[in-house]
Amino acid sequence: MNKLKLIMLALSTFFTYGSIASELPTSARSEKAISMVEPALKKQLANKGLKYGAPIFIRIFKDPGILEVWVESDDGTYINFKNYEICTFSGNFGPKLQEGDNQSPEGFYYVNANRLNPWSSYHLSFNLGFPNKYDRIHNRTGSALMVHGDCVSIGCYAMTDEYINEIYALGAAALKSGQPFFRVHSFPFKLDSELLLKHQSSKWYSFWLNLKEGYDYFNKYKKPPNVEVSHKKYIFN
Repeated sequence: MNKLKLIMLALSTFFTYGSIASELPTSARSEKAISMVEPALKKQLANKGLKYGAPIFIRIFKDPGILEVWVESDDGTYINFKNYEICTFSGNFGPKLQEGDNQSPEGFYYVNANRLNPWSSYHLSFNLGFPNKYDRIHNRTGSALMVHGDCVSIGCYAMTDEYINEIYALGAAALKSGQPFFRVHSFPFKLDSELLLKHQSSKWYSFWLNLKEGYDYFNKYKKPPNVEVSHKKYIFN
């Protein structure tokens, strides 16, 4: 192996295993919450052969009202660690269209350190980053779309404080360990072909077919896809 390849391998290892920790916003509330749940999370992860601080991935399903947390394993695939019941969300099936429509978003989002809010009015929260590039191209508006605690929603995905403590801790640990951001994919329901076919009369059917491409990618490879936007559609690789 030549010198250049050795350097590239070292750099790859450096970033893959998080030698650079993200600077995270913090508060007394978030520190207390994390300290409360961290020991149990570490034990539960270890029981599944997973590590606290490993990269995470989140999927949200409006029906059946579940937030899934997946954690990266040693072989680079993601394992379903825990599923949390969503306390409440706003609106119905379909994407968020405009500010004030009280609709929870659907699509492909990501959370970096800057989107954590340890001072949230709703206990703890993280911002999904709505509107993303796809939303903006489709002239969708809105702001402060979160996953948060306190079990109330006007467009967000609200959890119990007990659940958001764990979800927030897992996200913060992953970011602190070097994951640059974690992805959050939000769907109306599980986009399996048979179930989706039952909704073919919906005006959102073509939109959901596009979401299904990303849904299927993860189900096939157990790795969240890189998501881009081209010709007003999501594309995946």
